[in-house]
Amino acid sequence: MQRYKCIVSYDGTQFAGYQVQPNKRTVQSELENALRKLHKGLDVKVFASGRTDAGVHARGQVIHFDSPLRIPIAKWEIALNSLLPNDLAIVGVEAADAGFHARFDAKGKEYRYFMYRSSRRDPFKRHYAYQYSHPLNIPAIKDALPFLVGEHDFTSFCSAKSEVEDKVRKVSEIELLEEEDMLIFRFTGNGFLYNMVRILVGTLIGVGSGDISSQAIPEILERKDRTYAGKTAPAHGLYLWEVHY
Repeated sequence: MQRYKCIVSYDGTQFAGYQVQPNKRTVQSELENALRKLHKGLDVKVFASGRTDAGVHARGQVIHFDSPLRIPIAKWEIALNSLLPNDLAIVGVEAADAGFHARFDAKGKEYRYFMYRSSRRDPFKRHYAYQYSHPLNIPAIKDALPFLVGEHDFTSFCSAKSEVEDKVRKVSEIELLEEEDMLIFRFTGNGFLYNMVRILVGTLIGVGSGDISSQAIPEILERKDRTYAGKTAPAHGLYLWEVHY
């Protein structure tokens, strides 16, 4: 039995999220269906670095699974992609140690959130970036970023549905990139809570629109109350960019 580590990319538009759900199309179910076909009906469970919600994309999700098949490493990517749908792809495969775990061994993650800043509709961006045509105070947003970097209790920036008790996370870097008509928020940290990145983005949009003061961020953190932060930004602008080990 050999353990394999795979990097997976997917367009989240037509998925009900990563995790298997009854009667719903998910990334995990498609991966396990492909592995089942490859293993002639044998169930093979995959483990991911974490879940993504419906509509959220991934450029560098990481999974692992165990297999008794003797397929050369170079052929795994070809074999799996031949059985996967077009909106899901294996983009890298390597043999892993027997003790490797895609979730528990992850040291950090990078997420990126894409905002399309234009009043003109673009049908080719509608599933892949959040269109926002209102004015934004970019310097104010940048002034707010340092308050969110570091180790904090991010209860205010976490969905109330979260069942995780320990909401302390360390955000090591937040960067705001401007590329033509696209605004990109880049977040790197040791872990992120349920909806945390989307709430951070929604709050920063609130800062840029003038609804929230950049100086209010420390107080929002201190309150540990979701109602004090901004709205949750739409799912389709979010990408799991990379997982660090």
